[in-house]
Amino acid sequence: MDKGRTTIRIIIAATALAMTALASCRKEDYILPSEGITVNPWDSISGNIRGFFLLNEGNMGSNKASLDYYDYSEGIYHRNIFGEINPDEVKDLGDVGNDLKIYGGKLWAVINCSNYVEVMDVSTAKHLGKIAVPNCRYLAFKDGYAYVSAYAGPVEMDSDARIGFVAKIDTLSLRIVDSCIVGYQPEEMAVIGNKLYVANSGGYRAPDYDSTVSVIDLGTFEEMYKINTGINLDKIEPDNYGNLYVSSRGDHYTIPSRTFIIDTRTDKVTDTLDLLPNSTMTLAGDSLYVLSSEYNYITGKHEISYAIWNTATKSIVTRNFIKDGTEDIIQIPYGIAVNRSSGEFFVTDAKDYISPGTIHCFGPDGRRKWSATTGDIPAHIVFTTKSLKTL
Repeated sequence: MDKGRTTIRIIIAATALAMTALASCRKEDYILPSEGITVNPWDSISGNIRGFFLLNEGNMGSNKASLDYYDYSEGIYHRNIFGEINPDEVKDLGDVGNDLKIYGGKLWAVINCSNYVEVMDVSTAKHLGKIAVPNCRYLAFKDGYAYVSAYAGPVEMDSDARIGFVAKIDTLSLRIVDSCIVGYQPEEMAVIGNKLYVANSGGYRAPDYDSTVSVIDLGTFEEMYKINTGINLDKIEPDNYGNLYVSSRGDHYTIPSRTFIIDTRTDKVTDTLDLLPNSTMTLAGDSLYVLSSEYNYITGKHEISYAIWNTATKSIVTRNFIKDGTEDIIQIPYGIAVNRSSGEFFVTDAKDYISPGTIHCFGPDGRRKWSATTGDIPAHIVFTTKSLKTL
């Protein structure tokens, strides 16, 4: 095995030992009871979606990552379900929930500053295991494997910050089986064919940001090359036409957020969308919902937009997909998700980042249907076709 992979395995082993040292029985005063609030009793289930999970990040250092669940069959929104379902797990979910996905009958949650991936049964939300990954960030899946991007080093600004890597995990054994070095501070990933695309941010090395997308051959699990795009990359989303949309956060001063389009048949950048700032995005059909709450340190303000981009025509459909004025009550739009069965979409509000947030549900016409209070910094939503049996 090469020196880089050996070093990564040492880092992962050290992280696992630290997790073991911290493990102990949780006192009862750590357990917050879940709350079920009826918000939408009048809708019937549309399609095969039975509910969704929402991962609240929790402010860094607060150990307040939490998991919510919405039940479509009863119209009930349940807050903070993990602790009550898993009373023996230490400190609930941990510090900073960074990503949430469903794969192989399991619910996967990346807990960034706690340095692990929490794996639960998707039908019960019961704990199945933890996988130690230092400063882990995002998830992707293919053919029985999970891929986790990792900053590798400590949570701190450092011009000499460690280069990042992607861990390869067997989804049955929940063991790391391989790793691949990529760029600095890697963020979201996307699988297209037999390639894994990784957006590298270099966020810890500001102002010397990374500006590349790493392309990994999943057969050899080695980086083939990097694609140069814009600085401080973050989100990544494939469309239905072989294109990959990649967001750049800019430098929050003079370089604005942008969206880049990569043709995955050539792995070349074909378009730079200067007028499409991008904090997060999600695809529904040919509609790319792009939410931006770009902060500028010079003005001290957030520039907010709610756009839909047509990936077939490569054109803007609207600059505001909220049609009833509800955007005026959203302080910091943070997360976006679309129920592809019903066409309704969800926008989360992080508010001041330290108080409970809000989730807003909108119909396909862009008018609000209901709202509910969430945990702190509501961020990541995943829809499920299985009803949660433990509530």
